[in-house]
Amino acid sequence: MNLQTFRKQIENKLQRDGWTIRYDHKESTLRVEDPSINKGVTLALKPLLARWERKEYDAIDEAIRHVRVGLESMKEQISLEGKEKHIFPVIRAASFPEETKDGKKLVFDEHTAETRIYYALDLGETYTLLDEQLIENSPIGLKELKEIALFNVRSLDCPLKQDEVAGNTFYFVSANDGYDASRVLDQSFIEKMEQQVKGELAMAIPHQDSLIIADIQNHTGYDVLGQMALQFFRTGRIPVTALPFAVENGELEPVFILAQKKPKDR
Repeated sequence: MNLQTFRKQIENKLQRDGWTIRYDHKESTLRVEDPSINKGVTLALKPLLARWERKEYDAIDEAIRHVRVGLESMKEQISLEGKEKHIFPVIRAASFPEETKDGKKLVFDEHTAETRIYYALDLGETYTLLDEQLIENSPIGLKELKEIALFNVRSLDCPLKQDEVAGNTFYFVSANDGYDASRVLDQSFIEKMEQQVKGELAMAIPHQDSLIIADIQNHTGYDVLGQMALQFFRTGRIPVTALPFAVENGELEPVFILAQKKPKDR
């Protein structure tokens, strides 16, 4: 199926009274907006088409649901009072916008050269990123909010799936709760993995719903991790970075910076 045919099918699924849909030909995205609140959701079509071609039809349904739930949640009056347990950090690309479409400054911290930490309020089926104005009107201070978010992510279960490729072991966080990538901020989890690996510890954060941990035991391991990261990055709903990271003493650095430190084949 070509992109334009696929686009029309998605548009038909998104038709709702009161919603407008605009197609950006240059970016191959659909912008679905609710004029009553002057807000909307942008849907990237190329990654979705790639997943459809791999017969990952659930991903299409999930994307449609994300748009629907996202627009419906935007109509809600957001308050942090009494919702401390629902505040979480989320990982975004370093190029992610610093403001909302209506000019509100989002709350974020620098993480690595490739990533940032934003903060979100979980609404059940989706979450909303927190902005400075919302914090100013909240009984929770900015420092406390960040501490709460990190505490909450540490309290989440961290189920792992495991695979071995070319003598290297790969682990995939598989909680599927929207915060898989956020587990990278759990320092105790990283320390545990550093102690567990037999070779060198590396990680990839291709999108918010994915965190790959690698026990690199030979030179091929970095190549495999890079290929995995790129594939996941291309298909993620919220892409972060295709660059893997080497982990040393709990710190993440892009692998290309540390290329000379790749272990030799054993």
